[in-house]
Amino acid sequence: MIVVAIMAIVMTMSVPMIYHILHKEGLRKSVADVFEVCQNARRFAITQGTMTEVVFHPKERRFEVAGAGASRSRAEGEGEGAMPADTNPAHATPGSGMSGQFSDNLTIEMLDVNLIEYRDADVARVRFYPNGTCDELTLILHSDLNEWRKIWLEVTTGLADVETDPQKFK
Repeated sequence: MIVVAIMAIVMTMSVPMIYHILHKEGLRKSVADVFEVCQNARRFAITQGTMTEVVFHPKERRFEVAGAGASRSRAEGEGEGAMPADTNPAHATPGSGMSGQFSDNLTIEMLDVNLIEYRDADVARVRFYPNGTCDELTLILHSDLNEWRKIWLEVTTGLADVETDPQKFK
């Protein structure tokens, strides 16, 4: 009985930690979503042999793989930046990895694409190319809990990386 009681206490103490690991919120979720969307855009560009874009909408606090969160007419090839219907990724749904939303408790401190600031713009586009390269992207997020994250893309590989120490944001 004592062993079972000790096991129950240990399991009870671990529940919040496991919940925190499995249930991403706020800054952690936004960073993970940016990584996933960029990774999917890069993968799509390489496998389909076509340039693919990640479109950021800073004022609306959302981002997506071009065409993934678009209306039906854009998915069918109409409109600027739309992908052909036969190569268009599936319509983006929450958790699909094709789109994301910045948490309400985050501030976009910087959104630079190819060294041009887009933080206050309606749209910012980051292109991924079939050879695995991409445009330069620097995204700095600040949470209301005073947490900072800098996400950037390595232009020669198209891979995302993150920095958590604001002293190293240069």
